[in-house]
Amino acid sequence: MHLSPAHDAHPRTPGEEQFALAADILALLGDRTRLALLHALAGGEADVTSLTEVCGAARPAVSQHLARLRLAGLVNTRKEGRRVIYSLRDGHLRRLVDEALNVADHRLSDRPLHD
Repeated sequence: MHLSPAHDAHPRTPGEEQFALAADILALLGDRTRLALLHALAGGEADVTSLTEVCGAARPAVSQHLARLRLAGLVNTRKEGRRVIYSLRDGHLRRLVDEALNVADHRLSDRPLHD
């Protein structure tokens, strides 16, 4: 396995609190629907209807996933009339989602071809 140098490596050795919170965040990203929702939000703000169409899950499931992401502080909400508009909380999360998908791309491209 080849590891490239980390350009944005954490500047110090993380403590137990950082490891615990990072593990919680990664656990939230470990769900395919939540990852798809975060990826969609990386492109900009969206409401539940738009996010339901993008990720292909049922509306109640999308709402529940968004609630978990909101409670975890990963997404922000604002009201626009009766609609709730969701957005990513910060660019760090966008980069984390992008990196996870980049790792997946590399893993898929490294697979041996089958005849």
